[in-house]
Amino acid sequence: MIDDDEFEGPPPRRPLLRRKRVLIPLGVVLAILIAFLALRTPDSDRDAMIAKYGGPDVQFALGPAGQHIHYRDQGRRDGPAMVLLHGSNSSLQTWEPLVKRLGGSYRIVTLDLPGHGLTGATPDKDYGADGMIAAVDVVAARLDLDHFILGGNSMGGWVAWRYALAEPGRVDALLLLDAAGMPLRKGEKRAPSNVGFRLLQYPFGRWLASQITPRALVEKSLRGSVARQEIVDDAMVDRYWELLRFPGNREATSLRAKLDREPAMADRIGAIKAPTLILFGKEDRLINPSAAETFHERIAGSEVVLLGGIGHLPMEEAPDATAAAIADFLKRRLAPPSAVGPETP
Repeated sequence: MIDDDEFEGPPPRRPLLRRKRVLIPLGVVLAILIAFLALRTPDSDRDAMIAKYGGPDVQFALGPAGQHIHYRDQGRRDGPAMVLLHGSNSSLQTWEPLVKRLGGSYRIVTLDLPGHGLTGATPDKDYGADGMIAAVDVVAARLDLDHFILGGNSMGGWVAWRYALAEPGRVDALLLLDAAGMPLRKGEKRAPSNVGFRLLQYPFGRWLASQITPRALVEKSLRGSVARQEIVDDAMVDRYWELLRFPGNREATSLRAKLDREPAMADRIGAIKAPTLILFGKEDRLINPSAAETFHERIAGSEVVLLGGIGHLPMEEAPDATAAAIADFLKRRLAPPSAVGPETP
């Protein structure tokens, strides 16, 4: 017989957390720190980027909230005005192929949206729809544009149709190129996207992207965005890589990734009355091309053009076909320019 008072049994068990505590050796911590410092990518130099991508005649429009919005005013100065908005992590440079093809008939205004290109960070750090719309208004006011054709690609397309809802009297026509903002169709899965955008879906990924931006990652993301791989050359990769690292742009990217895109606004898009062209690449891997049909169903009188063998950037992948589709649409749906004049810088 065993006396319970005399039986001590095994020693008491320690709390689980104490028993499983793992100490990381100092050498490992130092190795991680050294690797981080070695891989950390600094911001690009502001003045060097302005000289390289803005040129000697670089122009900025100053806004009431302290914005310095980089823009270009090109094409036929007495032609109908067209304002074009780039996509996420891009810049106004993406529209240069269309400027060359449409500038003989239209006055084409492009701008770097807040947190992008040479605009960089804005004092209010408003990188949502309101901040983007405000940037368009800043440039339009600087150029005395009361109304204009408005177009956008991807995020810029989202800003364009949001602007058309907010300022319907100012939008003569709407051009949506692989535009964002429509909900998935029934039974549909999200497009696979590219590695850069997938990284931004997670808090640690957003922090990491603000500190480490390898050129190879930018190239991989670009190649994941287009179907025509031959357009991705060293100059294009450098442009995206260097301008993404323009002071303030990576922080803006992280902040923008956390914003509420206000999906309920898509239910209001039927209020748009401006003639609308919806142009998508059939091989878009960032936004399902079926979004073109959703836009078309919701915007009365809209027209759809789908380009075979083209991805998310039709204005860079297929500039001839994209420009031709836009010119044809505007010729039929709007009063044509009085004459086609020479392109002016």
